[in-house]
Amino acid sequence: HVQLVESGGGSVQTGGSLRLSCQVNGSYKRGSMCMGWFRHIPGKEREGIAGIDRGSTTSVANSVKGRFIISQGDAKHTVFLEMSNLEPEDTAMYYCAAKYPCSEAAWIYTKFQLYQFWGRGTQVTVS
Repeated sequence: HVQLVESGGGSVQTGGSLRLSCQVNGSYKRGSMCMGWFRHIPGKEREGIAGIDRGSTTSVANSVKGRFIISQGDAKHTVFLEMSNLEPEDTAMYYCAAKYPCSEAAWIYTKFQLYQFWGRGTQVTVS
C-alpha cells in the first residue's frame, strides 16, 4: 500500500514561485512507480500537470511548460513540482498521485484514471 503526502502549497503573488513536495510512504518496490502532479479548480475538470516514469523520464503539460518542473529525490521517496512565474490561473488544489506498479511512460499523467494512489492535496493561491 502506498501513501502520499503533499506539502509546500501557499499563497504567493503573481510572478512568484513555489516548490511542492510529495512524500511517498508505504511498502513498494523502488523504481516501479510512476508519479504525477495534478490540479483541480472547483467547477473544472482535473488537469494533469506533469509526470515522471520509473526511469525518471519526465513530461510536462504545454499549459505549464517552461514554468513548472517535475523532479524526484535521489531515493525516489519524494517527488517535487517546482513552479515559477506563477499566474492567478494557477490557483488550484494540487495533488500528487502514483501508479504502482507502472511500466508506462511519463506522459500517462494525461490519464488521471490510471493512478490508484492519491494524496489529499495542497492549496496554491496566486494573487
